[in-house]
This record gives sequence, C-alpha cells and structure tokens, in this order.
Amino acid sequence: MKPKRADKKIFSNKTQYDNFSDNSLNRLINSSYNDLFKVYTRSCTHVAEEYLSGLLQCEKGHENMERMVEKVNNSDYKRYIHFLSVSKWSAPDVNSVTMKSVDSSLRAQKIKSGLPTGLVIDETSHLKKGLKSVGVSRQYAGVVGKVDNCQVAVHLSLSNEKFCSLVGTGLFLPEVWTKDKERCDIAGVPELDQKFQTKPELALKLVKRAIGSGIEFDFIGGDGLYGHNAELTRALDALGQFYVLDVHKDELVFLTEPTFSIPGRKGNKGKFPTKIQPDIEPVQLQNYIKLLADKDFSTEQIRKTAKGLKRSKVHTATVWHWDGKEEKDCKRTLVITKSEKIKYSLSNGDKEKYNNKEWAYFQCSRYWVERCFDDCKNELGMSGYQVTGWLAWQHHMALVMMASLYILTLKLENQEEMPLLSVRDAKLLVIAKAFATQKEVDLCLEHIRIRHRQRQADIDRYYKPKSF
Repeated sequence: MKPKRADKKIFSNKTQYDNFSDNSLNRLINSSYNDLFKVYTRSCTHVAEEYLSGLLQCEKGHENMERMVEKVNNSDYKRYIHFLSVSKWSAPDVNSVTMKSVDSSLRAQKIKSGLPTGLVIDETSHLKKGLKSVGVSRQYAGVVGKVDNCQVAVHLSLSNEKFCSLVGTGLFLPEVWTKDKERCDIAGVPELDQKFQTKPELALKLVKRAIGSGIEFDFIGGDGLYGHNAELTRALDALGQFYVLDVHKDELVFLTEPTFSIPGRKGNKGKFPTKIQPDIEPVQLQNYIKLLADKDFSTEQIRKTAKGLKRSKVHTATVWHWDGKEEKDCKRTLVITKSEKIKYSLSNGDKEKYNNKEWAYFQCSRYWVERCFDDCKNELGMSGYQVTGWLAWQHHMALVMMASLYILTLKLENQEEMPLLSVRDAKLLVIAKAFATQKEVDLCLEHIRIRHRQRQADIDRYYKPKSF
C-alpha cells in the first residue's frame, strides 16, 4: 500500500503559501518594545526597526552597518554607530522582553508538541582581528576548533524540539582583561562586570535571571564545560533545578555509593592525613562503557531528520559523583548515547522517573541550539558587527536576539501551512514581502514552494515502509 504523502495538503493548494504571515517588524516592536527604545524624551524605535531590517536583508559576511545603509531606505551609518555605541537604551530590558516573548510562544508550542522545553546553556565565539574589541584575546574558538583571536559569549536558549531561540547572553572577559582596569575602562566595561567570572559563573547568572523572570522550562541542558563544573551543578541542586548536562569521557564516577573517612598515617613518619578519601576507587566513563554489553543498551528513536528517524543506543545507570572537595558524594543518573559518536551526561534527576527515550531527548537538546547559533550567524548577522565597545556589543546582541524571536514567531505561525520553513526561507519571504514587487514576491513563493516539495519528496523516501 502506497504511504500517504505528508505534503499532500500543503502542495495541493498553491494559495496557502501566499497567505504567509510576515508579522511585520513594525508590529513586533510597537507591541512589546516601543517604550524600551526611548532615551529621555526621544524615541529611537525607528532606528531599531531599521537595524533589524538590515540584519534580515544582508547576506552572510556583509551584515555590517556599511552594507545595511545600502539595503535600508533612508538609513544613516553615523546614526547606527550612535544607536549602538552611545545611546543609553537598556539591552537587559530589551533582552527581558525577548525572553518572556519566546517563553510565551514556546509554552503554546509545548501544548501542541507534548514535549518538554529545555533551557540550554552554550557558548559561541566570534573571530576578530586586533586587540580593541571588548573581551578579545587568544582563546579557544569553537567555531574553528582551535585557539584563535576571538570573543566568546555564554548564551541561554529556550528550545522545544526544533523550535529554538536565544534568550540571554553574557560576554566572557578573560583575565588579561579583568586584570587591566584601564583597558576595561576604555572599552566601557561597567565596574561591576570588571571582576573575572568563569563561563559557568556567567551561565549561573543567566539561569537565575531566567528563573527570576518566571520563565517556564522543564530541564536545563549544556555541554561538558558546564556539566564538569561542580560549583555550577551544586548551585543548580540548591535552586531545585533539574538538569541533564554533558560531561567528558574522563569524568570519574563511583558505581556504588562510597564511604568517606580520613585515612590513617602510613608508617611512623610523615604528616597525618587531614583530607577525607573514599573507600573505593572511581572509574572513568570511557572505561565504564567498556564493561557494558549490547544488552545494556536500548535502541531509541530520538528525533526526526530529513533522512529518516535518528536512532541511538541508550544506557542509563545510577552512579555517585564526588568533586574531591566536598564531604559527601552526590547521587546522579548517568546517560550514555551511542550513534555517530558517544556522549555522556550526568543528571540530578531520578533514573526511574524517565525512560531511556526521554533521557536521550534531554541530552540531544543541544542539537537545536547549535542550529540556532548557525542560523543567527549565517542569516541574522550575529558575528557581523563592526563595534568594539561593551555597550555596543550588548546592544547588537540584544537586537540579534530580537531578530531570532521574530523568525521563531514566523515559523510557529506558519508551521501548519509551511512545516519545512527554514530561517533562510523565512528571511527571503520577509525581504520579498517588504521590499519587492508583487511579481518578485510571487516568484520567491514559487521557488520556496518548489524547494519545499523537493525536500518533502526526499523526506518521504526515508519514511516509506520497507518491503520484504
């Protein structure tokens, strides 16, 4: 029996694409942000709208203010510079509205999908030349996988399956900056932010801000940098937050609960020990997995992809973790997934509360956040700024997160008629609807319609039932 095409309804009615809801930038800003761009008695809302239009219109590698002026009518380069670098509108206030708007949208989406919403911690880097850009130094840049001259920022994202948007950011200042007050002052770094903070400390501040704003999420996710940090995980324990954080393959765990005591002195010489020690040896995760057989894993369908269902082998176990400093260990749930690569995570949740498929869903949530970073960099100008100061960086990122919210809103509003709508597609449609002739809009819609039909046909091939 021939399987039913998932795109039959979508592509049989050509006019459905013509009903694309563009949720204009003007409506978005005036409904939620209008008062936030007022400085004293003057409103800069129109400049914010121009800048957002520029982020949406410019191509990757050309998202700077010089190219924006070429794209946006009646725009001015010096006005943009002043808007980012001098104007006193509050980036934190704008970010707060963005966070609450994303939260509201994903609460509704959670009802539709029936899937948990994750608050995911991750960092991204922006390659830079020179030494003036605030926070720039030679440090690890994930975007190229090596140490390079870059800025690094910690971000929070809210994610419900494939729908994801950035909701918070904190610029990481290396010690070469925080130890140089003059350099920080020249870049405009506020006094309170000149104290060195690790990335996990920045992440904790962002999480606390989200909790304080009443943001609704079901779990916290993050990579090994955050899962390995005992100060962060203990703080999340104290806040009563459920997390599933990745850890590295050399992380040490106990397979049974250890007992701690101060050992006696060995021999008749030397100092008496003063630090507690466990009565059993811990094991590295990369060695623990060697003890497992195939029967210790279950095969789970994790998520849908364009090439069929993604399946992973999943193993969960109760372990105990000790950071070597505390007086007592902590009970944890270990999650191991094997697909293209092996991933390890530790959680403060009870192993029996969720099944293996649910544990794997929690762990794989970072995939959508990484996609969100890619979209923000490739389509929304996240790394394309030409400013060096602290205030300008904060302002630019606040506007990028607004643009990310705008695209998320378009995808959510049009998911029934256009389920394959990508950030790129949404961007092209917005540009066409706002700046092109009706003939050009129709041509853009036709190209997207054809592209979606081809994508859906490719997807259907992988979801056809196998014949025997």
